[in-house]
Amino acid sequence: MQERSYCIFKWPFRAIITSLILLFSISDAFCANDTLRVMSYNVLYYGDRPPCQGAHSLSHGYLRQIINYTRPDIIGLEKMAAIPLFSGDHSGSAPLGFGDSVLDLVFNVYKSGKYAYGLFTNNAEGDNINLLVYNTEKLGCVSVVSVFSDITDFDTYKLYYKDADLGTTHDTLFLYVSLNHTHSGSSLSDAAIRSEQITGELNGIRAKFSKLPNMINMGDFNTHNSSEACYQALVGGTDSNYIFYDPPFAVDGLLSYPLDWDSFPYLANNFLTTSTRFSASDPNSCGTSGGGKSWYDHIFISGPIKKGTDRILYLKDTYQTLGNDGNRVGISVNGPTTNFSAPDSVIQAIYQVSNKYPVVASFLVAPPGTAVRNVAAVTDGIWVENPIRTGLNIHFGKDWDGAQAQYICSDLLGRVVAYGSFPVTTVVSLPVEMVQGSYVLKILGSNGLSANVFLTHW
Repeated sequence: MQERSYCIFKWPFRAIITSLILLFSISDAFCANDTLRVMSYNVLYYGDRPPCQGAHSLSHGYLRQIINYTRPDIIGLEKMAAIPLFSGDHSGSAPLGFGDSVLDLVFNVYKSGKYAYGLFTNNAEGDNINLLVYNTEKLGCVSVVSVFSDITDFDTYKLYYKDADLGTTHDTLFLYVSLNHTHSGSSLSDAAIRSEQITGELNGIRAKFSKLPNMINMGDFNTHNSSEACYQALVGGTDSNYIFYDPPFAVDGLLSYPLDWDSFPYLANNFLTTSTRFSASDPNSCGTSGGGKSWYDHIFISGPIKKGTDRILYLKDTYQTLGNDGNRVGISVNGPTTNFSAPDSVIQAIYQVSNKYPVVASFLVAPPGTAVRNVAAVTDGIWVENPIRTGLNIHFGKDWDGAQAQYICSDLLGRVVAYGSFPVTTVVSLPVEMVQGSYVLKILGSNGLSANVFLTHW
């Protein structure tokens, strides 16, 4: 195995050996850590007939680029064209079996059977549905329950995490995911309908849980500001057992309440999700125009995920509006200011698929019997994309701003494959050469912070 170094200054040999001893003295406690990457995406009648966004084959290709770039483990596709539940289901506006086509032509192109979708409902007999897709290598789906139905269905999925020893212990970790697409519109009556929908959903959830479990509540909520009743029903309830949290506010500390992102979009410029398009006719006439102007799409998390009390923890500063570089107020995702937040092919795909940006966030999953809060203390402010494919991509939170970092990456036999140092930026990419296998990455910062991460290279 060839060793490569990407250094501003090299560590002395003694420092490498000392760090390795420290590294492997604590690595066993964290070697089973995993991450789940979650995406919520309003795909604007994807699958409808006749196709509003263009030929289905083109939409499949564009969505495939986005999925291949982000590699999410849980994907909520909101506002899909309603897929018929059976032959003769006249409420369906997509072809019968369209969900299977999405799996075959978007999600499982590069690895057969990797993704599956959960059963969906359409009790409202609407022209659109929400579809949950998940990575079967990490997750299984136990059930889906329609907790509320009004215009569209509000479904809650029960997923289980596939622990390495699941076959022996028959005990696992559950994660509940609720998908939302509320009524749109800016009038007071529109806001009242949204409030009724979310209140109905929350009442359905309360009827099933004495307090919120590990739960993600995500989708297109169509709220115009944080004071709207729909939004406050989620984050401002008086019963702490049923409060959800919006990560950019409650965890990352990037925003403060109250916030009117509709009237003052520049105050939430990095998080705007509507619209990816400036023109009302290019690339088509579907959906809203005007460029970035509001923030409708969110990923809310329950208290246990915020605090990490049951093995799942939101990773700080990983929430983002994919493709929004913060310079999209009033302009399209693809211009006129060049957008470097993702590869150009992905930016163009986001422009074509929908008038909404996808939103993503990452979550740490700790092994059984491990206190996730202790894991979080070691990995505070750092998220490393795992598994590795072409290099180490390390994401740093605000606590690391201005720091220098030293790193050392070793295989499980203790052989160093790469080491060096670098100035910390938001994302640092280290093109290290590795063969398939497992590795341990140790990062030490000049700010006194450190991280110890177990990685897999495909």
